[in-house]
Amino acid sequence: MRKYRDWDNVKAAAEFEQLPPGGYICRIMGAEVKEYKRRDGGTFEQLHISIDIAEGDFKDHYANEYRSQNTEDKRWKGVLRLYLPDENGSDLDRENRTASILKAAIEAIEESNTGYHWDWDERKLKGKQIGVLFRYEEWEYNGKTGWKTQPFKLIDVARIREGKFKVPKEKPLKKEQAKAISSDDFLDNGGEIISDSDLPF
Repeated sequence: MRKYRDWDNVKAAAEFEQLPPGGYICRIMGAEVKEYKRRDGGTFEQLHISIDIAEGDFKDHYANEYRSQNTEDKRWKGVLRLYLPDENGSDLDRENRTASILKAAIEAIEESNTGYHWDWDERKLKGKQIGVLFRYEEWEYNGKTGWKTQPFKLIDVARIREGKFKVPKEKPLKKEQAKAISSDDFLDNGGEIISDSDLPF
């Protein structure tokens, strides 16, 4: 067997335990609004909130996972994505539901951080504590399927400490809507690219 190129400098793949679903006290690592194109040519926005576990057996889970990545385009995998209201009047029911979900998330952040009040500057969310519910979500790629743990909902930190929450139900693929995801999404579970200088450690 021949020796592979640059073998002495190759890092061995790290074993990494998947985060169990449940409720965790987290800290917000950063937040930003991202715009995407729709198939019909329009656009929509999402608020991406990057988080990490702040306490307990899985403290720094995503930071440790991030450090273990051997590729140049490292991706932060603990990201909660919240759709933002379109405010175009095309579907008021959907807009109201989207706004309601966003408001519940913002109120949970305010309740978890004494003295903080939302002022529409998402950059100020960095460093805030928040309770996060995680659930299993099923993925499919090239005919193969599996499960990954994903952040699902923001709640008041006090509810996590007091155990006043239910573990969210698993989200299986819908048979009629199952579709292969891109190889990049498959490999990084849809994580966010983030530079080492942006990490608070």
